[in-house]
Amino acid sequence: MLRMMKLTSAAARGLLRRAKNLPSRPLPRRPVSAASAPLLASKQFKGQGKEPRPKVKANKQEVEIRQTMTVEALARAMNKHPDHVLEALANTALDVSRAGPSSVLEERWIKEAVTRSGMKFRWEKLSEEPRRRDRDAVPRPPADGSKLVRRPPVVTVMGHVDHGKTTLLDALRKSRLAAAEAGGITQHIGAFAVELATGERVTFLDTPGHAAFSAMRARGALATDIVILVVAADDGVMTQTVESIRHAKRAAVPLIVAVNKCDKARADPQRVKRELLAHDVVCEDFGGDVQAVHVSALEGRNLPALVEATAALAEILELKADPDGAAEGLVLESRTDKGKGSVTTTLVRRGTLRRGCALVAGKTWAKVRSLLDERGRAVEEAGPGVAVEVLGWKEAPSAGDLVLEVESEQRAREVAAWRSREEELERLGAEQSAVAAKRRDHELAYRKERAELAHLSWRQRKARLYRDNKSAFASRPGEKTAPAGAALPLVIKADVDGSLEAILNIVDSYDAEHQCRLDVVHFGIGDVSENDLNMAETFGGSVYGFNVAASKAIRQAAAQRRIAVRLHDVIYKLVDQLKAELADKLPPLLERHVLGEATVLAAFDVTAGKKKTTVAGCRVLKGGLLALKHHKEDVSTAGAGSECGLSADGDVTFLPGDLVQCFREVEAPQVSAWDPGF
Repeated sequence: MLRMMKLTSAAARGLLRRAKNLPSRPLPRRPVSAASAPLLASKQFKGQGKEPRPKVKANKQEVEIRQTMTVEALARAMNKHPDHVLEALANTALDVSRAGPSSVLEERWIKEAVTRSGMKFRWEKLSEEPRRRDRDAVPRPPADGSKLVRRPPVVTVMGHVDHGKTTLLDALRKSRLAAAEAGGITQHIGAFAVELATGERVTFLDTPGHAAFSAMRARGALATDIVILVVAADDGVMTQTVESIRHAKRAAVPLIVAVNKCDKARADPQRVKRELLAHDVVCEDFGGDVQAVHVSALEGRNLPALVEATAALAEILELKADPDGAAEGLVLESRTDKGKGSVTTTLVRRGTLRRGCALVAGKTWAKVRSLLDERGRAVEEAGPGVAVEVLGWKEAPSAGDLVLEVESEQRAREVAAWRSREEELERLGAEQSAVAAKRRDHELAYRKERAELAHLSWRQRKARLYRDNKSAFASRPGEKTAPAGAALPLVIKADVDGSLEAILNIVDSYDAEHQCRLDVVHFGIGDVSENDLNMAETFGGSVYGFNVAASKAIRQAAAQRRIAVRLHDVIYKLVDQLKAELADKLPPLLERHVLGEATVLAAFDVTAGKKKTTVAGCRVLKGGLLALKHHKEDVSTAGAGSECGLSADGDVTFLPGDLVQCFREVEAPQVSAWDPGF
């Protein structure tokens, strides 16, 4: 029998050290009997002689999560059905009875659903998109003062409608534009150059005076060096006069007052200058620094003095620009011409614009095919302070856009694409912000509702939510229910971008939706086309055109398809017809026309056979009453001042002092409550 030996830890370490110094030859094998095997086994160290157990690693599915996820998005990340997510969250504080695939889950419930499903989560890596290289075109830095040369002044003529702005310009350049203007009013920014008797060239901008063209006047003030404010001596300071002063002050542009129509019998120039004081325009007569010139554009009276005042002010301003390098300008107006394509009236502010160069404006570009002056003559180039028509645009830019010359057509395309992409990203960002705001509102409303139900038991809460959802579903209108009330869909076409802008601004002021809905379903520049008719027919609307044409084929097609095409060349006439068509959409009103009135003096009962009738003794106040009794005789009419008896069918009680009216109801056309301001 072998005896077990105990070794101290120190002895064991000594044996191990000696064993290490032994040669590495194999130890002699000794036969081991079966009887001694269990005893030897008992002397093995812990863990020796056993087969190693393989470690089983839990292979849990990883789920990428983020801060806010819908039930459907989480189910997709887990590769499960949305019902699985809701089942995983059952018996938690979250009320899954009201949740659905589009419900947004908080972070803790996202983690809870993943953990309960036997999975593990990890946060989604936010792969930031590398910042796109800026490919936009920008204006050049300011030029060295030594390179600047004098340029023609840009003078804008502004004022109230029909105060003689265009007639004044006609007299300055000895033309007859006013007679050609529709309705005698300017409806575009007319840009042209005038060579004065002194030999100087001046670029004049004639802005519309009508209330609808406020944006055009603002652009004219921003593009100009001097504003000539035309005020009629017989009319005085009017609404658009004040607005023009405001535009000039905002743009920090000096004023010259042209008191026009001094040939009229009721002309009072001094009154005009006194009225201007109320708007901080102090003329030289009253100790100010604003020149005021009394003129008559119709007779050409005192126009040289106005020209001299303009030239003197331009001299004081020392207007200079850099004529070298890439051109920079401003789109005053844009339109689509049937023979020329997209055309802009562009004011060159810097550099020299030449035929064949590449331009960008807004989200479009051009290779300049041709440059035209105000008389339609081709020119090779245009320097600072000159306005020209530019042909060759791929699409019409917007009025007010900055025009920049770039190196090549490829660069122009690149800039236009960059700007379009940036605008799209900005729009998407705004939409995402709106969605996030709605999501926050939804979560706040949900939490508030949950707080109101917190005191109820689970069963009571479920019953309450069931009742609320049932009533809400019952009161929800059908998805295919047509909107109640009248509606007028519009297709609007205009000749130039500025006119279109003015009309859209007018339509935006519409505030009579309670009577008739006004919808602009399509708008654009150019003549009325087949596409416009298709849009109008689809929505059941009308086509309104301003200063555009409709071919004979288009008119015939519109008549066959019963589409109203309404063309105008004066803006207030267009608005008047629009108001009339809106009124036609409204149901007629019932008006009461009073035929007669009587006051009740006394009431008494009259027996006719077995029937007892209450009769009111009345005195007629005005008009006449029909089918009455005077004393005991039937009369057809009782005139004012006479007395009569009056009975009525039904249970009617007459009391002394009551007023009885006889009237007839007639239908009257209803008028739109919309007031566009002119």
